Amino acid sequence: MIARYQTKEMAELWSEKNRYRTWALVEAYALEAWERLGAVPKGLSERLLRALEKNPLTEAFAQRVAEIEAVTHHDLVAFTRALVEWTGEGEIGRYLHLGLTSSDIVDTAQNLLLVRALELILQEVDKVEEALRALALRYKHTPAVARTHGVHAEPTSFGLRFLSFLAAFSRDEQRLRRAQEAVGVAMLSGSVGNYAHIPPEVEAHVARRLGLTPEPLSTQVVPRDRHAEVLAALAILGGNLERVAVELRHLQRTEVLEAQEPFQEGQTGSSSMPHKKNPVGLENLTGVARLLRGYLHPALENIALWHERDISHSSVERVILPDATTLAHYALRRLGGILRGLRVFEENLRRNLDLTRGLVYSQRVLNALIASGLPRDKAYAIVQRNALRSWEEGRAFLDLLEEDPENPLKGEALKALFEPGEYLRRVEAIYQRFGL
Repeated sequence: MIARYQTKEMAELWSEKNRYRTWALVEAYALEAWERLGAVPKGLSERLLRALEKNPLTEAFAQRVAEIEAVTHHDLVAFTRALVEWTGEGEIGRYLHLGLTSSDIVDTAQNLLLVRALELILQEVDKVEEALRALALRYKHTPAVARTHGVHAEPTSFGLRFLSFLAAFSRDEQRLRRAQEAVGVAMLSGSVGNYAHIPPEVEAHVARRLGLTPEPLSTQVVPRDRHAEVLAALAILGGNLERVAVELRHLQRTEVLEAQEPFQEGQTGSSSMPHKKNPVGLENLTGVARLLRGYLHPALENIALWHERDISHSSVERVILPDATTLAHYALRRLGGILRGLRVFEENLRRNLDLTRGLVYSQRVLNALIASGLPRDKAYAIVQRNALRSWEEGRAFLDLLEEDPENPLKGEALKALFEPGEYLRRVEAIYQRFGL
C-alpha cells in the first residue's frame, strides 16, 4: 500500500521483517513439537527462540534473505539459510523445516498475520460504532426530512440515519469476526497435505501455540475460499463505508447543508476558490470503497488452483492481503475522525423540512381523509390535486386544502396533521432493538 494510505500499525504488521519473524516463530514451534515427540534433540527450539529474542529479525535480515533468494530463486529456502546465519545456531539448521514444505510456513504465518490485521480493523470498527452511537442518541428526537429517489418524502428522525449506519457496521463486525475465524487456521501437513513426513501432532501443537486451529484438510495449501471470505467481508465493509460517505456528501451540498465534515484551522478547500469547504474526506472514502470491492475479484479467482497446488495465488496475495487490510484500517480511522468532528446544522434541518411548504405531510392527510369516511380513490385525488397545485403555484399545501370545498377536514383538525412529532412517535421502539 502506498504510504499515503498506510497506518503505522499495518505498516509494521505487514513489513518484511515482521513477516520473517512470523515465519521464524512457526519454524520454532514446529521444532518444539518435534522435540516433544522425541524426534529431535531437546532444547533446540528454546535456543532458537532465545536467539530470536536476543537478536530480533530486522530489515538487515530481510536484505540478507533477498541476497540469498537472488541465487536460490526460492524465498523459503533463502529464509531458512539466512535464519541459521542470523542466529548462529548451526546445529539447528540440521533439523529446521523438518518434514515441512514451504506453504506450511507461509500459509500458517500469513493466516496469523491476517487474524492480527482483522483484529486491528475490528478495533477501528468499534470506534466508528461508538461515534455513530453518539450521533444516533444525540439526534434521536430531531425531526428531519427523509428523501426517497433524492426527493423529499416524509419527516423522520435525523438520528435514525446514524442508527441505520450503526446497524450496518454491527453486521460488518459480525462478518469480520466470522472471516477471522475462517482464516485462523494453521497448516503443517507436508508436501501434498497428507502428513506423509510429519505427524498431525506437530500441526496441532503449532496451531495451539499460535492461537489458531488446525486446517481439517489441506492439499499443500490452505483452501483459498477462507481468504476469499476475508476479502468479501472487507468488500462489504467498503460498501457500508461508501454508504455513509455518500449520504454525508449529499447532506453537505450547499443547497442542503444539514451536515458538514470537519474543516480544520489552516485547511484550504480549493487552490483557486478560497470560500470552498469540500467533503474531501468523504470523497476519499468513496474512492477507497471502490478499491476494497475491487480486491474481492482476484481473491475469488484464487480459489481454483491446479491439483494439490500451484502458486498462481501467491503473487495476488502479496498485494491484495496487505493492501486490503491496510486500506480498510485507514478508511475506518478516517471515517471515525469525520464522525467525531461532524457538524450538524439543526436550523437547516428545520428549513429543509419546511422547504416544500407542507407537502411532506401528504400521506398523513390522505390517511386522515380515509379515516373520516372518504373512499381511498377520492381522498387520494383531493390530496394529489392540491399537492400538485402547491408544486406549481408555490403556495402552502395547508392553505390549498383549507380552500378545497371537497376536503371535509378544516381548521385545527387539519392543521394538527402538519406536525412532525407524530412521525417520530415509534422511534423509541426502533432504538430499543439496539439497546439504546
